[in-house]
Amino acid sequence: MIGAFITINLPEIHWVLFTIYLMKNFFSLIKFSHTIFAMPFALVGFFVGTTVVGGELSWQKLLLVVLCMIFARSAAMAFNRWLDRDIDAANPRTKIREIPAGLVSPKAALAFVAGNSLLFVTATWFINPLCFWLSPVALAVVLGYSYTKRFTWLCHAVLGLGLSLAPMGAYLAVTGQFALIPILYGAAVLLWVAGFDVIYALQDEDFDRSQRLYSMPTFFGKGQALRISEWMHLGTAVLMILAARHLASATPQVGWLLWIGTGIFLLLLFYQHRLVKPNDLSRVNFAFFTTNGIASILFGTLVIIDLLM
Repeated sequence: MIGAFITINLPEIHWVLFTIYLMKNFFSLIKFSHTIFAMPFALVGFFVGTTVVGGELSWQKLLLVVLCMIFARSAAMAFNRWLDRDIDAANPRTKIREIPAGLVSPKAALAFVAGNSLLFVTATWFINPLCFWLSPVALAVVLGYSYTKRFTWLCHAVLGLGLSLAPMGAYLAVTGQFALIPILYGAAVLLWVAGFDVIYALQDEDFDRSQRLYSMPTFFGKGQALRISEWMHLGTAVLMILAARHLASATPQVGWLLWIGTGIFLLLLFYQHRLVKPNDLSRVNFAFFTTNGIASILFGTLVIIDLLM
């Protein structure tokens, strides 16, 4: 009896399954889960703008900020995979990535980049004029990073610069002006991301050198590159503490959660350096993905709760 009321359209089912398959491949292509690195800092920048300056708490604008983060990062990651497709195919560690493995075509990846770039610029139009006019600059930074490994070992800093735009851009979305606190958090993100990207690049030191690609490990060697990463993260600590001090001064209602969040972030930041040694890279992925992801989420959650309370 029940079967009489159910109509199964096989072509529609196949289309749905194919769509899910494509979405899975594109989500894997751009490593969508890695959005957690910079997203909490963008949200902190947004809520700092609504509390310190007294900007309007608009949920529509918050949604637009989140969408801008997703579109910009998706465009940047897909462009990196498209540009590096031949390099990835030659690297034993990366040859299983979606484009060299044939799961996503180069044309589809480039179309994905164009679509997300257009959506990013369109979203900024609905935020405010300043964000709209600065959107090409932001795209130039996040897309341009992919070229830098071909000519400079400062490529890690350029990647950090791209993610450092998150707290500053979100603050601009609310206030339409620059300020010290989001700039400090942006600078902290720059050094944080550059430092952990150096750790991640340790895995490809030999391959990058054979391909004449630039990175700090290929230029300085594993040991010295790790020391530079440590100094970068020490700079991150100084900037995070300065930002927290200015935020606490500018917003008297901010309490102990701000400092707990900052402390947890810094403890996890330095913990990752205990996981990786020049002669032992077995825990690089744990240090890169898990530790930094947890640090960012806990920091952002505690600071935002403090601001809203």
